[in-house]
Amino acid sequence: MSTTARPTKHDPHPTGHVDLLVGGMTCASCVGRVEKKLNRIEGVTATVNLATASASVDFDPDLADPDTLIRTVERTGYTASLAAEHAEETDADAAGAYLRRRLLVSAPLTVLVLVLMMAPGIPDTPLVRWIALLLATPVVVYGGWPFHRAALVNARHGASTMDTLVSLGTLVAYSWSLYQAVTGGMESYVEVAATVTTFLLLGRWSEARAKRQAGSALRELLQMGAKRATVVEDDGSEREVDVEALRPGMRFAVRPGEQIATDGRVLEGRSGVDESMLTGESLPVDKSAGDEVIGATLNTSGRLVVEVTRIGRDTALSRIAALVTAAQSSKAPVQRLADRISSVFVPAVLAVAVLTYGVWALAGRPEHGFTAAVAVLVIACPCALGLATPTALLVGTGRAAQLGIVIRSAEVLESTRRIDTVVLDKTGTVTTGTMSVHDVSSHYADAVPLAGALEQASEHPIGRAIADHVARTGPRPWQAAPAAALEDFANHEGIGVSGRVNGRKVSVGRAPSDVGTPDRAHDQYRSTSLPFALAQAVHRGREAGRTAVLVELDGRPAAVFSVGDTVKPSSAEAVARLKELGLETYLLTGDHASAAGHVAAEVGIDHVIAEVLPADKAATIERLRAEGRIVAMVGDGVNDAAALVQADLGVAMGTGTAVAIEASDITLMSGDLRAAGDAIELSRRTLRTIRQNLFWAFAYNVVGIPVAALGLLNPMIAGAAMAASSVCVVANSLRLRGFKPSRG
Repeated sequence: MSTTARPTKHDPHPTGHVDLLVGGMTCASCVGRVEKKLNRIEGVTATVNLATASASVDFDPDLADPDTLIRTVERTGYTASLAAEHAEETDADAAGAYLRRRLLVSAPLTVLVLVLMMAPGIPDTPLVRWIALLLATPVVVYGGWPFHRAALVNARHGASTMDTLVSLGTLVAYSWSLYQAVTGGMESYVEVAATVTTFLLLGRWSEARAKRQAGSALRELLQMGAKRATVVEDDGSEREVDVEALRPGMRFAVRPGEQIATDGRVLEGRSGVDESMLTGESLPVDKSAGDEVIGATLNTSGRLVVEVTRIGRDTALSRIAALVTAAQSSKAPVQRLADRISSVFVPAVLAVAVLTYGVWALAGRPEHGFTAAVAVLVIACPCALGLATPTALLVGTGRAAQLGIVIRSAEVLESTRRIDTVVLDKTGTVTTGTMSVHDVSSHYADAVPLAGALEQASEHPIGRAIADHVARTGPRPWQAAPAAALEDFANHEGIGVSGRVNGRKVSVGRAPSDVGTPDRAHDQYRSTSLPFALAQAVHRGREAGRTAVLVELDGRPAAVFSVGDTVKPSSAEAVARLKELGLETYLLTGDHASAAGHVAAEVGIDHVIAEVLPADKAATIERLRAEGRIVAMVGDGVNDAAALVQADLGVAMGTGTAVAIEASDITLMSGDLRAAGDAIELSRRTLRTIRQNLFWAFAYNVVGIPVAALGLLNPMIAGAAMAASSVCVVANSLRLRGFKPSRG
């Protein structure tokens, strides 16, 4: 993977970034050593992940480079290489096969050793002990080589890890047994050496398989996508090429049942596209000329001709995969305690083992002390600590990606636990964002066509709705104006637009908040200059929950458009789900209070903050935070980006703009608001799983080491328990794969 510039939400300045595959790490101590060495390099910030055997490194290109990073890791005693696509899958397969070969040799030999040493009826003679010793030798040497090799590498660098404990424990037991056989002594621990080695091999192999399952969701995401595309030439002819050959501007055809090769824009045709692999939505989305399509989604019906807009790492699929990978490489705040403990854990265990033997020897029972010391070495495994966070992150973020939810980092999980308030943008979030004109009241005949001509230059949803309505319905013949000449167009943010059309000064914007009280005798509303019919139209539209838009010609009120959005069918259910999660809900909008209140009442939102200018949305979020609230903001537009950053948790609808998505902590690839509740619940459940894993990893050692030191734990049982601890942590994390979204 080449070095890339990567700006972040909180740091807009790009830095060099590279992902490394790190080989040879087996426990939290290994992670701590590699991370510590990398972070000592000036200008480098690194996060190392045991579950993915990788390091995510940001660096200042003026102070460091990838070669420097790789050499640093290698000097620490591990292997390192630049990560390539799907390399983690190949490494996982190779690691599993490597351990499996040794396990297949060790397991049957260990069974024979146990039978010889422990089965009733077999005499305890020197010959039997020598046979058992010979059978155990391949187990300890060949089967245990992964542990011995890692211990030697770390010893050369003056360090110790979990492998140091395992290697010492098994070699001491084997060496003592060999000494006893040579000298004719009766004490033998050969079955301990063989059994512990085999149990640990079994645990390491099971752990590798479980970690592979944990990362399956992201691998499935990365493996999606068409391999071939049908390019349409300028003369209409077609030819099939590899997807890698596509370039922006090229055209390709997609037949029914085929995957869309890459991101693009539909030029011809109409079809339904199944986007469930990215959004989690099962129903196909209608696509026609002008609509954007996403690579790897499935064309279900008609033939489409698509123009390529993005390829390779710029596609939506690649961007999502990159975000998920970054999240899996990050660390939750709760992991920091485990990191601090693991850095001193192995030396402390070695000291406890020596102390254990010394105390028992002074008590006159050196043989018992020897067994207890070996049990201490074997039971004290910090690998469960190292796996507690990354495996839960791996499964949780992978499952989220399958559901169309992109979680940016582990810190986001902590935010979801603390939030108590959700602020929902109205247009495009609670509502469809597709505005349409429901009613028009005109005081001057030419007001409607002139307003339509002005709004043709606007990009605002309300402006587009007015322009489309005028273009679709058209003025009556006697209202027809000559071809519109537009001059001095100006967009007044949060208020409306103005300009000159055919020499007339035209402005279109929000109607006054207060149009007064009706005075039919004078055909007007008191306290306003609006004619009675227009003021009545404003009232009528707002009572229906719509936005009243006033048109002025040469400074005089001329027409009122009643423009309305449609509430998404799932919004009421989504709001109810957020409340079930214990969250207070707010609706934030620039619309009039009555229109906003109508929408809030329809979907069950608790509070309404209306008539807020785009520039003031972030200030509104800050005000809520100043009141002591922990705030999540859900939005989709450019004018929501500042508020998304200002919030404790920013949630962007993926149907919105790239700016909003880039500013958010969580991205919902679908337009279904229910995904917000799913995202919060899954994030909380992932954090809860991390905490469970860490609790049991700590508890296991807190209880296990004293029990072993007191001589109450057989080393063979200690080996089995140590192997099981890591597998249990991973298995607990795998439960997240069964998370069911509220969307069904």
